[in-house]
Amino acid sequence: MPSISNLIWIVYLINFAVLVTIVCFQKRNPIESMAWVMCFLLLPVFGGIIFLIFGVGVNTLTKKKYKQKLEMNEKYLLERQKATIGRDLERPESDIVNYFLNYNFIYTENNDVKIFTDANEKYKQLMEDIENARESIDILYFIIHNDNIGNRLIKLLIKKANEGIKVRLMYDGCGSFFTPKKFFNELRNAPNSEVVEFFPVKVFSPSKINHRNHRKIAIIDGKTAYLGGMNIGDEYANKAKNRPFWRDTHIRIEGEAVEFAFRIFAMDWEFSTGEHIEVKNLLGNIKSKEIIPMQIVSSGPDSKAEEIKCGMMKMINSAKKYVYIQTPYFIPDATFLTCIEMAVKSGVDVRIMIPGIPDKKYVYCTTMSYIGELLDLGVKVYLYPGFIHSKTITVDDKLLTIGSANTDIRSFKLLFEINAFIYSEKTAEEHRKIFEEDVKNCTVLTEEKYENRGIIKIITEGIFRLFSPIM
Repeated sequence: MPSISNLIWIVYLINFAVLVTIVCFQKRNPIESMAWVMCFLLLPVFGGIIFLIFGVGVNTLTKKKYKQKLEMNEKYLLERQKATIGRDLERPESDIVNYFLNYNFIYTENNDVKIFTDANEKYKQLMEDIENARESIDILYFIIHNDNIGNRLIKLLIKKANEGIKVRLMYDGCGSFFTPKKFFNELRNAPNSEVVEFFPVKVFSPSKINHRNHRKIAIIDGKTAYLGGMNIGDEYANKAKNRPFWRDTHIRIEGEAVEFAFRIFAMDWEFSTGEHIEVKNLLGNIKSKEIIPMQIVSSGPDSKAEEIKCGMMKMINSAKKYVYIQTPYFIPDATFLTCIEMAVKSGVDVRIMIPGIPDKKYVYCTTMSYIGELLDLGVKVYLYPGFIHSKTITVDDKLLTIGSANTDIRSFKLLFEINAFIYSEKTAEEHRKIFEEDVKNCTVLTEEKYENRGIIKIITEGIFRLFSPIM
């Protein structure tokens, strides 16, 4: 039996081999590589376990399957791209539009958009749309709770399935980990319905724990789409006990853009089930009441481009007057921070709103470690009196993005996300006014208050920040 000293040497040799792989073969960001080096040096035994959970990327098979799905849509998307890329877009967002077109995210104009800041209103409208569905209901949520709102949704879906409406429901295995599988059994057994768990959590496949489907998508009859920050649960409607006041943002879309939100759902569905979904071609076939130009953009660990992050950065770079950001977590990478710094130094009024009451204290510690840099730059920081879960950026009453992506490294790189990038002065102005109304309820975080938060908090924030590139 090997001695304890020999076991220690074996552990360090294994760690060294993994570190060589990380540094030399995986071609990670140098900052991320250094974080892993520190993790292995400080935690020689547990470092390997942490790496299996948080460090292993989407495996080759996963990448291959997603590549196949993208290639399958390539011809279709390129045809649409050629039809739209020739537009003479003499607008501030033209370079953003063209950037996304190069990743096959199609530009549409014939759209209506409704913004929800109250989950009760969103759930009411969603339930009405589901009730009125005549063909299909396709739903994907990161979290579906076994509570009042969750049960109402499942019962309604069962009812519609029994009426002959095609129902597809997908939920994330990690996000909905505490929702019993039997909660979905009645819907799973109903006619015309299917229930799928995205990346089920398995003991022998820990790497997928770090790559979750964080999207929130609902498509009704292929004509109406919902996306944003609100999952399915009582806390979003402020009906859960022992939870801080919850403030979130979601949108309802009617028009051409629905097709491309549906295509993202269909890609996730086919990846999980192998079943191909035919998506209606809406582009050029719909005339809406409003002209709200937009692109539906997805990103995730299957792509190295970090499309949503880059789109946000291009928005910030285009700003002449203001940039207003709402996010529950602010854990940016160096490029995103530099982007904000350039905006501030160019005379742009940059404001960010974060929760005054966190939902995850360790994440909040990391967020607060970055806030000091914003205050040093002159960014106005607002603390919402509760938990703000909105994921929005508004620029100059011209550009707006709303979706599932937080302003943090995990959303940018590790999670499957979806955002709408909206190029409408009317909609951007509407959301700017929403931000300003929220500000009235907020507390301004001053440099003095920040500096007086205490030595224990400062040390804790520094430790969590050290590992932010990898977790």
